Amino acid sequence: MQPIDKAYVQEQLSFFVGKDVYLHLETTTGSYTALEPGGRQPVVAFIRNTQISFSRATINGSGYYRVGLKMPNGWVYANGLTHHQCNERKELLLHGIDDEGNLTLSLQLALQPFRED
Repeated sequence: MQPIDKAYVQEQLSFFVGKDVYLHLETTTGSYTALEPGGRQPVVAFIRNTQISFSRATINGSGYYRVGLKMPNGWVYANGLTHHQCNERKELLLHGIDDEGNLTLSLQLALQPFRED
């Protein structure tokens, strides 16, 4: 993972426009702190291997980035992204990582289902 390069990520997002893609979207705000004494209750959302198609994909912001994917009847939106990676399977992996190195947000796109390993 490396800090987001906005132009590079926009290019990668544009590659997926108009295609049937698999989505992984996860938020984990508080999951790690809940394990500590006096920690707050975690708030978690998780979607994996849901197939979507979108006509527009944009990345905005600086430092903490937001990505929007325009679908026929709405949007998929993720705010707080900080890092990216495009792997050997051509999966675009976008993560939000807090100051302590904990994962807080993940938005991933691929042309084939994500593996469960």
